Amino acid sequence: MLLRRWESIMLIGEYQHNIDPKGRVIVPSRFREDLGECFYITKGLDGCLFVLSPPGWDKLRDKVSAMPVSKARGLQRFFFSGAAEAVPDKQGRILIPQNLRDYAGLTKDVTFIGASSRAEIWDSARWSQFNSTLTQDSIAEAMDTLDF
Repeated sequence: MLLRRWESIMLIGEYQHNIDPKGRVIVPSRFREDLGECFYITKGLDGCLFVLSPPGWDKLRDKVSAMPVSKARGLQRFFFSGAAEAVPDKQGRILIPQNLRDYAGLTKDVTFIGASSRAEIWDSARWSQFNSTLTQDSIAEAMDTLDF
């Protein structure tokens, strides 16, 4: 039996899927294994959705809750007001609520990406556009910051 440590979740890869007319989409099986039977979807940065495991969600909640209300209120409203619990059905599909689909511009073609401790859901065209803005120089500059 493989024991999984939630602190060491590593979501990687890029997967293409389609949203059906009811707003359901298949979550990649590799992501479902790490995210668990129930996980959370919320608004993310750059126009995508963040997908967090329960421990990841708890960590976000705890970090935001530890901030002074004057600084945390915007983050609380952004991340928690439209968030949803997701439980995959037998086919591995989840329902993405309309408010989250609208926020991320999800209509048909979506891309799931692994972003280390979280997954992200992108409109495929928006994901492609985002990637086109990355340059070798910007990546090299960021890696210098990491001293990698």
